[in-house]
Amino acid sequence: MLQKPSSHLLRRGRYSESGRAYLVTAVVYQRTPVFTNVHLGRLLVAELKQVHDLGFVNSLAWVIMPDHFHWLFELQGATLPLVMKRVKSRSTLTINRARHTQGAFWQSGYHDRAARAEEDLIHIARYVIANPLRAGLVEHIGDYPLWDAAWL
Repeated sequence: MLQKPSSHLLRRGRYSESGRAYLVTAVVYQRTPVFTNVHLGRLLVAELKQVHDLGFVNSLAWVIMPDHFHWLFELQGATLPLVMKRVKSRSTLTINRARHTQGAFWQSGYHDRAARAEEDLIHIARYVIANPLRAGLVEHIGDYPLWDAAWL
């Protein structure tokens, strides 16, 4: 039996608050592991950096896994949907161009979680960047090329 897409459920109760930290996750369409190609991962990094440089977010930590990314940031001069729409649409264009492909690149929607004021952002950032270790992709995080954190 086919499951109906449920990405619309991710939008329930979504609220954007400037100055609040968010942890977001977006997944590549059909979970294709395109970011095993570091060059394609760097194209996504450029889009994350641009949103940071424009003052939409203060990027705290991110990791790009083979078929998805996790990104911890403080929302600044934009709404959460605007930030994600911009990153996903611009990265779709640049990555599709580099791959000589067209069409959907990301699964619709994204997962977000607002950090509570009492949460330790450094602890969340460490959790984010340890993803390649937990996935068994590397033995030392320094060996993984697609991550960064503001506290380094």
